[in-house]
Amino acid sequence: MAVNSPFEFFLQWHLTERCNLSCQHCYQSGRGGAELTLAEIGAVAAEAAEMVQEWERLYAVVIERSCNVTGGEPLLRRDLDAILAVLGEAGFALDLLSNGTLIDAAAAQRLAQQGVRGVQISLEGPQIIHDQIRGAGSYQAALGGCRHLREAGLAVSFNVTLSRLNAPYLEEIVALAATVGVTRVGFARLVPAGQGALLRQEMLAAEEVADIYRRLFALAVPGVQVVTGDPVAAQLRAGASVTPVASGGAPCGGCAAGVSGLTLLADGTLLPCRRLEVPLGNVRRHSLREIWATSPVLRQLRTQSLYHGKCASCALWNGCRGCRAIAYACSATGGQPGDYLASDPQCFIAGG
Repeated sequence: MAVNSPFEFFLQWHLTERCNLSCQHCYQSGRGGAELTLAEIGAVAAEAAEMVQEWERLYAVVIERSCNVTGGEPLLRRDLDAILAVLGEAGFALDLLSNGTLIDAAAAQRLAQQGVRGVQISLEGPQIIHDQIRGAGSYQAALGGCRHLREAGLAVSFNVTLSRLNAPYLEEIVALAATVGVTRVGFARLVPAGQGALLRQEMLAAEEVADIYRRLFALAVPGVQVVTGDPVAAQLRAGASVTPVASGGAPCGGCAAGVSGLTLLADGTLLPCRRLEVPLGNVRRHSLREIWATSPVLRQLRTQSLYHGKCASCALWNGCRGCRAIAYACSATGGQPGDYLASDPQCFIAGG
């Protein structure tokens, strides 16, 4: 997830760890713990909204407030409609992240009625590749969900996890999007965490990442926008080609971990990013506002002088910082936790 506007605050809210699929590259650990109740979700949403409103009063700015509602598979929460209503009442713009396979016509209509502004469906390639990664039959089921969403008037985007498994098929995915009425296709790199740790050998080299993003950014498919939350890719799109030098200052773009949002797990655990499983606290025991303001982990993520390797001196740090989740996962060795301040091993910017 990347910072997309000067003033924004988002929650990526994983309502459940339950899922009807078992994807090869899934970064989730399946941690236990009772899911937050509707009342608990409402209380956290109200606290987050109050925090943002106070920032707006103090700094005389308008802050975009949004919530990415996901899982596991969020449609497995029977109270999903009520949860969406509570989050909407707290003033959050709502997007749903789903594998799409459980979305029938009735579910799509309910999402539209709850004011969801868009739904992201995971798609990994043509049918043979998608079903290899996500399970037999999941490709056609996901496209069926996409069709129901479009018929309900909802904007639909595809999200693709980049690896060597699907690298040859990216143009085909964008072309498919145009065919089925999907207006955005987003790309993110594989994070070798959770089940995805078994696919480390399928991670792309830095040069391959650069080549893929050049291919994607060169595409011009009418009606389809190619996007990415990848902070390194954003530097390529901006035309960056510099040798990193000391920059300092406050982060203002790039990786959102610790900068413009937080992740909430189903049991109330807070993380800087869902793919960066470094617990900051739990909303059942701690104030979200206090964690945002005082967490040592978040302070480190916001301070360039504490970073290691090439990121510590990169001139683009303020607007990039690489992917902290990939840095963390790839620096873990011998059963020991990784270093979330390490360099992004797939960074292709000159000077590393």
